[in-house]
Amino acid sequence: MPPPDAFSRDTAATPRWLSIVGIGEDGVAGLSATARGLIAAADIVFGGDRHIDLAASLICKEKRPWPSPFDGAIDDVLRHRGRPVCVLATGDPFHYGVGAALARRIDAREMNVLPAPSAFSLAAARLGWPLQQTVLMSVHGRDLDLVRPHLQPGSRILALTSDSEGPAALAKLLAMCGFGGSRLTVFETLGGQRERARCTTAACFDLGSVDPLNTVAIEVEAAADARVIARAPGLADALFEHDGQITKREIRAVTLSALAPRRGELLWDVGAGAGSVAIEWMLADTSLRAVAIEKRPERIGRIRRNAAAFGVPGLEIVEGTAPAALSKLPRPHAIFIGGGVTDSGVLDATISALNPNGRLVVNAVTLEGEAQLLARHATLGGELIRISIARSGTIGAKAGWRAALPVTQWVWTKP
Repeated sequence: MPPPDAFSRDTAATPRWLSIVGIGEDGVAGLSATARGLIAAADIVFGGDRHIDLAASLICKEKRPWPSPFDGAIDDVLRHRGRPVCVLATGDPFHYGVGAALARRIDAREMNVLPAPSAFSLAAARLGWPLQQTVLMSVHGRDLDLVRPHLQPGSRILALTSDSEGPAALAKLLAMCGFGGSRLTVFETLGGQRERARCTTAACFDLGSVDPLNTVAIEVEAAADARVIARAPGLADALFEHDGQITKREIRAVTLSALAPRRGELLWDVGAGAGSVAIEWMLADTSLRAVAIEKRPERIGRIRRNAAAFGVPGLEIVEGTAPAALSKLPRPHAIFIGGGVTDSGVLDATISALNPNGRLVVNAVTLEGEAQLLARHATLGGELIRISIARSGTIGAKAGWRAALPVTQWVWTKP
């Protein structure tokens, strides 16, 4: 990491050859004198067709529209390292913009970045919404299901969509999940001469001819039967599609606590069943990743549907049997085994694969599985607990407690 003052000085080794200029729909008129000068001085100006059209009067040399697909675009910029290059971006280049992709390959000391107001900033200004109290997200080129965890009663969401059909698709999803009364404001070409804002509700969405460049503001209103995804672990079993092979709600809450998810970590859910533990792991933070390993094809379909329904479509699903299915997976920070531990090879493989300081949590309900955990605890240490749950039920004409099978849980942290 460079020292704090490294960003305040240029050196011969790191000249600021790359300019990243945010441009709005007001075009050249909205740019500062510095931004105009950087565009005019560039040997090559990269950007989308729309960006290049907006800045056309300032571009003196070569124009280079982004290729489609975008995959090789950053390499194209890097080929001109050391020459004056300018990249045009929509609004703030580092808020769902090209800036982040460039920064992964180019040192910040080689860049001169001039952001413009983002669509989020402009929409919030029109609505009077504090940005720090608003969910900001992009479903541009992403799965619409990502909005589901944010559908909380009274929430405010600003979402960038992919195209002219995006707002209608978003409205349809909200209505399907019980949020049809939510108020939607569709902003088009924010900051430009053609700016337009129209309001409707998700259930009664009737806006035609929406500009592809749009931002949707959502004021979430939930019906009594809306599918609200609670913020705490241990979501109701009934929310998941399952065949009985699911870590039950109370056990799941204890299990997630033991797995102790931390930002950016990867979980293996071995013998995933309905995928409930992996899904709740991912819901804890958007940076978390998980791999669900399951051998039965019908359960794999269920996991996939559950992941979409809970707004974590990025859950990776691997069909196969442990330990063979684990051999080519990236090393995890945490592992959960809830699908049986009678095979000592599964425990050996997971212990070996786990990152240092990683957590292994294993639940057993059979005597054979418990014996495995007792033996591992005796040799490796960790924590053993027994979880017993009883639920009220009827006994003839009266009420009583019905005990579920007790669960033995072994929690171990790898040195």
